[in-house]
Amino acid sequence: MIGDLQNPDAATPLDPNELDGLKHKHITTQGELDQLEQANIGSGLRWLGRQRAHVLTDDFVITLHKRLFGDVWNWAGTFRKTGKNIGIDPVHIPVELRTLMGDAQYWADNKTYSPSEAAIRLHHRLVKIHPFPNGNGRHARIMADAVLDRAYKAKPIDWAGGYDLQKMNERRTAYIAALKAADQDDIGPLIRFVGPRDDL
Repeated sequence: MIGDLQNPDAATPLDPNELDGLKHKHITTQGELDQLEQANIGSGLRWLGRQRAHVLTDDFVITLHKRLFGDVWNWAGTFRKTGKNIGIDPVHIPVELRTLMGDAQYWADNKTYSPSEAAIRLHHRLVKIHPFPNGNGRHARIMADAVLDRAYKAKPIDWAGGYDLQKMNERRTAYIAALKAADQDDIGPLIRFVGPRDDL
């Protein structure tokens, strides 16, 4: 079991039951866990590249999380059952996720926002819902990029900007601050965080 688990600021802490969901019991450090998760994410991205499924559904959101983290955690692709340092009450997750996917489909159908702003807004709301025990930020960024590709035929966002968003650094600090501003209905900092794009 992991003995040296370190969560960067604003990362979702795992409770003991969630930690027990680790499929590889030989993992003892955060570094080992990070490597394992990164390999799983790489596998999930390869799966995503082969998919032609409609992405703006709650089923796709769930399947994507399972593909990104399911080789590491037995709870991947299942909604969290506990309260966290961020996120809505777990009882509301299914309805809020379905509502978000309906809204995102409406935005795409009606060109409500530019492709980039639609992806940024989807990303923020998905993080705010925080459907899963962990991996929500990484999942939401990948989901936003999948929506850009599939629904808008637009290029992905460079979320990391040359940094590692899993570790504390100035980029992660700006990202967390922008998400908190969006929580207060100010999407501007998150748009500025993403930076100039052809459609922003």
